[in-house]
Amino acid sequence: MSGNEPIRDVAHLGAVELFTPKPDESLWYFRDLLGMEVVHQSGGSVYLRGYGDYAKAPLKLTEAAKPGVGAISWRTISEQALERRVAAVEAAGLGGSWGNGDYGRGRTYRFTDPEGHAMELYYEEERYVAPPALRSALKNQPMKFSGRGVGVRRIDHLALLARDVPKNREFGQNVLGMQLREQIRFNNGETEIGSWLSTTAVHHEVAWVLDVKGGTGRLHHFSLWVDNREDVLRAADILRENGIFIEAGPSKHNNSQAFYLYSYEPGGNRIEVYSGSFLIFAPDFEPVVWNEQDRGTGVYWGAPLPSSFLQYATPDLPDPPAEPDVPVFDPR
Repeated sequence: MSGNEPIRDVAHLGAVELFTPKPDESLWYFRDLLGMEVVHQSGGSVYLRGYGDYAKAPLKLTEAAKPGVGAISWRTISEQALERRVAAVEAAGLGGSWGNGDYGRGRTYRFTDPEGHAMELYYEEERYVAPPALRSALKNQPMKFSGRGVGVRRIDHLALLARDVPKNREFGQNVLGMQLREQIRFNNGETEIGSWLSTTAVHHEVAWVLDVKGGTGRLHHFSLWVDNREDVLRAADILRENGIFIEAGPSKHNNSQAFYLYSYEPGGNRIEVYSGSFLIFAPDFEPVVWNEQDRGTGVYWGAPLPSSFLQYATPDLPDPPAEPDVPVFDPR
């Protein structure tokens, strides 16, 4: 950051690409069970949207040998902001290259975070215009609610694993201009286990959390928003009736205060259906820090998170040798 002046060049999380070794089954999960709309197909990729997403295609499913996360795309507030953030990325030694952009987006600069996750910066974006059959009676709604499956409204956030959480958190703050919302610090504050950040008023758009298996560039989960906790409960019924493994929830997080449900989509990625939380408008918001005692099980109420929540991510890695001092945390 330049002195104490905040950076406001990144507008919001724009799009997320997920890799899946089971493209047909993953498409069924997102389209038929979660209720997303297919808007485009190209090569081995399918592009989808929630009914409340402004952009054409915030989710891209791409066929791959293993599950995981592909490009994580951030929209800037202007072309000038795009140039400034690209210069900051290059000054940080993370420089990549310019491309023509993906479906529905203009020129794009691709790079990586310090952990190796692929990221993109762009400004130009096509607004979604619904065909007649999907138009809402509300002029301010991008498309009507389909009534299919869970009916997720929009993409919300994702959690990325990292071997060095502070380095990635500092990249988010100093290079992309994100605001730090909450942290988990153990060992009298010396060990940063996880940090939650956002460029908007939503609680977090991305979290970097410790990879206990020492992997690199892995995904913990991708989250989609529904309007209320009753929708989360209905999601549990829909997923259970269709044979989808529910890993945790419905329950309530302590940090973020959100109501959640975690399941594995058929390709192997952990997906969260998410609602509630709180908005942050104060420009001088003081990040909340949790220690071992405050943290507890990581759940405000509901069943404790299972061991798989700590151990499993995509692409998966073998379990490391048992270490009694490995910290327990909740990377939501």
